[in-house]
Amino acid sequence: MSLPVHLAPDLGGVAVGDRVTLSGAEAHHAVAVRRLRSGERLALTDGLGTRVEAVVAETGKRELTAVAESVERSPRPEPAFVVVQALPKGDRGELAVEVLTEVGVDEVVPWAAARSVAVWRGERADRSLAKWRATAREAAKQARRTWFPEVAPLATTPEVAALVAAADLAVVLHEGATAPITSLPVPVVGRVLVVVGPEGGLTDDEVASLTAAGAHACRLGAEVLRTSTAGVAAVSALLVHTPRWR
Repeated sequence: MSLPVHLAPDLGGVAVGDRVTLSGAEAHHAVAVRRLRSGERLALTDGLGTRVEAVVAETGKRELTAVAESVERSPRPEPAFVVVQALPKGDRGELAVEVLTEVGVDEVVPWAAARSVAVWRGERADRSLAKWRATAREAAKQARRTWFPEVAPLATTPEVAALVAAADLAVVLHEGATAPITSLPVPVVGRVLVVVGPEGGLTDDEVASLTAAGAHACRLGAEVLRTSTAGVAAVSALLVHTPRWR
């Protein structure tokens, strides 16, 4: 069984034999929830490519100290996968972020699409963004990732079009498209961007704007997926053509 993973900042200079201290909520989870004790092993990551396997030396109420046994620093995965996720209703946004993180997506961009039922404004926007980011962080630990995904601020359609134009490959999922997603050549480096619309679908203007910016309108199959699961299906279909899944 793989070691439990905990997020620890400032691991950049850690070497074998160094002591690393967790504090606050992360230490509380390790000590009170996971019940880690002296002599047990765990993995630590800064979410920026460093993974430290360590043995617990001391525990306190909200503190844990471990001694590094091994240190591994991994390069950022290539190509990078970015998913623009239209705001879904209810808790389906957190579900989308969770599964996208588990499959290896590097960045999630929430999008205020024209037909999005959910609306992020004011304090609600701050709370919702914080919830998406917390979901990504916890899912990354569960998936044993050393590079954690970013969750960007809410984007408008013109901002999404700019992301499309800057990508090495951009895909917009559209049930009316005729080209299958599997027909696209996937780059081995750079940025791959997937745009997922809301429950009500994309408007003609949105499709026109995104394709004009360089996106390929594609379908996944005969079935129509929910907005919370379409992204992970699309990314998986593309990942199998990259070194990341070989």
